[in-house]
Amino acid sequence: MTDAKSPEEVYEEREKRVNDAIQLRVPDRVPVMCAFSFFPARYAGITYEEAMYDYDKMMQAWTDTTVEFAPDMYDNPYSIRHLGPVLETLDFKQLKWPGHGIGPMTSYQFVEEEYMRADEYDAFLYDPADFMVRTYWPRISESLRPLKKLPPLYSIITYYMGFTQLRAFDTPEIADALDALIKAAKQMRRVVSGTAQYAQQMQRLGFPPQFGALTQAPFDTLSDFFRGTRGAMLDIYRNPDKLLEATEKLFPIMLEYGLSAKRRGIPRVFIPLHKGLDGFMSGAQFERFYWPTLKKLIWALTDEGLNPVVLWEGDCTSRLETIADVPKGKVVYWLEKTDIFKAKEILGDTVCLRGNVPLPLLCTGTPDDVKGYCKKLIDVVGKDGGFIMDSATVIDDAKPENVRAMIDFTKEYGVYL
Repeated sequence: MTDAKSPEEVYEEREKRVNDAIQLRVPDRVPVMCAFSFFPARYAGITYEEAMYDYDKMMQAWTDTTVEFAPDMYDNPYSIRHLGPVLETLDFKQLKWPGHGIGPMTSYQFVEEEYMRADEYDAFLYDPADFMVRTYWPRISESLRPLKKLPPLYSIITYYMGFTQLRAFDTPEIADALDALIKAAKQMRRVVSGTAQYAQQMQRLGFPPQFGALTQAPFDTLSDFFRGTRGAMLDIYRNPDKLLEATEKLFPIMLEYGLSAKRRGIPRVFIPLHKGLDGFMSGAQFERFYWPTLKKLIWALTDEGLNPVVLWEGDCTSRLETIADVPKGKVVYWLEKTDIFKAKEILGDTVCLRGNVPLPLLCTGTPDDVKGYCKKLIDVVGKDGGFIMDSATVIDDAKPENVRAMIDFTKEYGVYL
C-alpha cells in the first residue's frame, strides 16, 4: 500500500495552489516556478544550439530538468526555443541565435533597428497586413526580400478579385520566396508538434502549464519590432498622434493573441513588458502613451475570464500607484527589479506578486544566500497569500544548486499553517 498521489491529483493540487495565489487567497503553500529559458540544455550537457535544432534532445533535457527540479508549473520551450531551422530557412535578421551570429552557449540577441520608418505610419495604419507582407517581412528576412515587389494586397479587392495581379508572382525571385515560406511552414509544423507533445508529457507527469498564450503591450510591439527604441522615443515628441493611433490599431490584434489562451483552456496569459519601465519614459509619458492600451488589454482579458501575468522587465517602482488600477484578484505582476516589498504595500490587496529572486544572486551566490532572500520574500511578500516565488527573470546562467535551493526552500518553508 502507498499514499503516493497520482499525477492527476498532483496536477490539480498545483493548479489550485497557483490559482489560489492569483485570486489572493491563502494556498497550502507559496507556489514556486521559474523561467528556465536555456537552463535545461546546459544542465543536461547539451549546447543551446543543439536544443534549437534537435527535437529529441530538447524533449529529453527539458522533461528531465522539470521532473528533477519540480516547479509547480512548466514553461513550454518549443514555440520559443526550438526555432533554429525556421530562422535559418528565412535568413531571419531580427535575431542572433545560438551558433548563428553568437556562440553555441549564448542565448538570443535581438537586433533592433527601425524596421518601420517614421514616414511609414500612414502605410501601416492604412493596411497593417499589406505593410507586413510587402515592407516588413522583406526587411527582417533575407529570404522574403522579393516580396517587396508584389502589388498592394488591397489591390485584389476589385473585379474578378484582382486576378490580373497574379502575374506578379511569375518571377523566379517570388517563387524562391514562396518556396522559403513553404519550407519554413513545414518546419514550424514540427515546432507546433513539439509544443503539443511536450504539453502532453508534462500533463502525464502532473505539471500544469504556466501560460496559454503570449501577447504584448501595444506600445512594446510598435517599439520592439517596428520603430525601435530610438524611433519610438523620438515619436513621443515628433509624431505623438500617429504613435497613439498605431497603439490603438495594434490593441485588437494584441487582444486576439491573448484570447487564444481561452480557446486552449489555459487561463494565464503572459505579457512581457519592456519600454514602459522607469528610465525609458517619464511618468506623464507612461500615462499617455503606454498605460492606456496596456490597461485596456489587461481589463479586456480579465473580462474574458483570463489571468494576465505581466512581467515588468526592469524597475517600475515609480509606477506602482498607477498600475494598481486593474481588477482585484485576477492579475499577476511578475517583478524583476521593482521594489517588491513596496509593491506588496501598494498592490498586495489587488494583484498577485511574482518574483523576484535576483539573477546575480542565482548566478554567483550560495544556496544559503538564496534561502535567506527567499525567506524574506516569503515572510513579507508572501504574508496572507497572493505571492508566487520565482526568479527575477530567465535563469540561463544560474547555478543548479541555487535554483534547487530556491525551489526546495520555498516548498519547505513557504507552508501556510
